[in-house]
Amino acid sequence: MVKVVATGTFDLLHMGHIYYLREAKKLGNELAVIVACDSTVRKLKHEPVTPEKMRLEIIKELKIVDEAVLGHKDDMYKVVKDIEPDIIALGYDQIHNAEKIKRELKKRNITAQVVRLPKYSGMDDLNGTRKIIAKIISAYEFQKSMDKIEGK
Repeated sequence: MVKVVATGTFDLLHMGHIYYLREAKKLGNELAVIVACDSTVRKLKHEPVTPEKMRLEIIKELKIVDEAVLGHKDDMYKVVKDIEPDIIALGYDQIHNAEKIKRELKKRNITAQVVRLPKYSGMDDLNGTRKIIAKIISAYEFQKSMDKIEGK
């Protein structure tokens, strides 16, 4: 039995996320997903659109996911230690430094292999949360300008 861990924010779930989770699952038999808590998302990315509990529940509902847990706000390795994965799968664009993770795992006697997954190449305009948000803003601004023209 090979347990794989995937981590992420999973804010505005999209096909890039699904691809990442599918590719991670291919590395083993069981997929555990760590969903970043709101404070971590704020620190590393942006203000989350959906709250942590909602993001966690959405990930739990995916049939490819065997287990989903909320990440620890101060120490991401505490959750990794609890899960005891064989492999940690990193998305191609995740900010995590694989070598730094390997060093930290070694310090904590966690023997997981770290694997960087390939890039998702489908639907490039909607394969990231920031891209989806930008498209929504653009559509909203376009509609506002159309409303002005039409006198609404």
